[in-house]
Amino acid sequence: MEREWVAEESIVVPSGPREVYAAVADPRRAGEWSPEVFAVWVRGDAVRPGLRFVGFNRLGWRIWFTNCRVTAAVPGEAFAFRVSSFGMAVALWGYRIEDIGDGTTRLTEYWEDLRRDSRGAALVSLLGRVFTGVPAPERAAVNRRGMRTTLERIRAALS
Repeated sequence: MEREWVAEESIVVPSGPREVYAAVADPRRAGEWSPEVFAVWVRGDAVRPGLRFVGFNRLGWRIWFTNCRVTAAVPGEAFAFRVSSFGMAVALWGYRIEDIGDGTTRLTEYWEDLRRDSRGAALVSLLGRVFTGVPAPERAAVNRRGMRTTLERIRAALS
């Protein structure tokens, strides 16, 4: 099986795009949604491109942290951030928010593996396996399952 570098999942949420954006664009709330994130430390208050935060993650007995920087923050439309570890690019995570009418919104969560063609890609892939227990070729499938859980939790909270 060929390695997947990108994954995404979508869900319809019975709320307007601004309300959906407010939920997903607050990094402090990630622990409410994500099955891996259990805490977030944010450096600053205003959610805007450049905002930095640290995500604390857990998968089974393994715990690790990631450094994140917001790359897109467009109310009612998009929120995204880059993840790095030890100064090396790991992934891009984001949400696309689409008003589909009647007070509903299509919310898409996406992930792109940045551990390719970059300085230290092999090292950061090895570190990812050591810290998370997930080999790089399996990360897309693990993330896809996590995205479905995350999106269901967001929908439930906004219903």
